[in-house]
Amino acid sequence: MIIAVDGPAASGKGTLARRLAGHFGLAYLDTGRTYRGVAAAMLAAAADLEDAHAAVRAAHDLDFEGLGTLELGTQEIGEGASRLAVIPELRAVLVKRQRGFAEEALAAGSGAVLDGRDIGTVVCPDAAVKLFVTASAQERARRRALELYGEAEGPRYRDLVEALELRDRRDRERAASPLRPADDAHVLDTTHLSADEAFFAAVRLVDKALAA
Repeated sequence: MIIAVDGPAASGKGTLARRLAGHFGLAYLDTGRTYRGVAAAMLAAAADLEDAHAAVRAAHDLDFEGLGTLELGTQEIGEGASRLAVIPELRAVLVKRQRGFAEEALAAGSGAVLDGRDIGTVVCPDAAVKLFVTASAQERARRRALELYGEAEGPRYRDLVEALELRDRRDRERAASPLRPADDAHVLDTTHLSADEAFFAAVRLVDKALAA
């Protein structure tokens, strides 16, 4: 089966998707890291992030299997990935490769969990289960501040709130594959949930969907 996990940045969807993959014995792909991988490659080459041709070349050259070993968590790379994600030509290449990952997992006799912004709406619209994981911008900024700085207050927290709200608007308003729940997605708000509570809630949703 394919499980699609979508949602805004820092909503907890990545942690949740990895745990679901382990629980159900499925392959896992963080599609956000594919955009971050392209951004990292372009930043390293001092390429213009507005250059669609350079972005497409970097996407074709990107090693999906090596993404897990790269340091892609910086604010600069995240901002670069968000800017690149509005380029339709780049999205077309990465969506094709992401869909190929899912198809290979199905052909191998198991399946996959993919997380991102448009898995349930574009990459895998026929996924057996679709989850849309969200949380308030304030809670997402608090989590990101703890992750990056070890503290959840202060000016850096406020900067993160503004950055996440800007990124949310960019993702929702882009012409290509805007961020939104699929019509048949289960919305899971993790604002007041721990990682374990979100995981168990997601497992119940997956089990219920499969039983139906």
